[in-house]
Amino acid sequence: MVDWWLTKDGDAACVALYERHYSAYRYANQRVRRLFCGPGEKVVLRTLDGAAFFVWRRFKDACLDVRTDAPQSGVNCAAFRNKGARRSSDLIRQADAIADCLWPDCRHYTYVDARRVKSTNPGYCFFCAGWARCGVTKSGLLVLERRFSAMSFNAAEALFS
Repeated sequence: MVDWWLTKDGDAACVALYERHYSAYRYANQRVRRLFCGPGEKVVLRTLDGAAFFVWRRFKDACLDVRTDAPQSGVNCAAFRNKGARRSSDLIRQADAIADCLWPDCRHYTYVDARRVKSTNPGYCFFCAGWARCGVTKSGLLVLERRFSAMSFNAAEALFS
């Protein structure tokens, strides 16, 4: 069963969840947020009840990969928040499968600010979904990734058949 529904940047339930996310950008003039994903190619997913959202974004990332000294490449999990009953790792696996169908052969990556996450194991739900640590940014954010594989594509096909 797929828990995600396709929605758009600006979905009211997603904006409300994003506003409570640790990475939410705060406007200095306190203006009302209408969009939250940022520029670039994006896919916004939400659960039917609006208790979780996930944003995939493909854009020119200025953050360098410490392994190659080149900009991060692939499709970025720009934001994820789950306040529902479903396990976060299950939702991430489903979001991965959707991204595999949309961007075949593409690396998935995200940033986690370990200083702002309450968990003693920052990124744990991503690790449970098959992601791994692959570096740290200059500003101290953890970089997590999930590489594309034929097995993940087969899992995506099974999810949607």
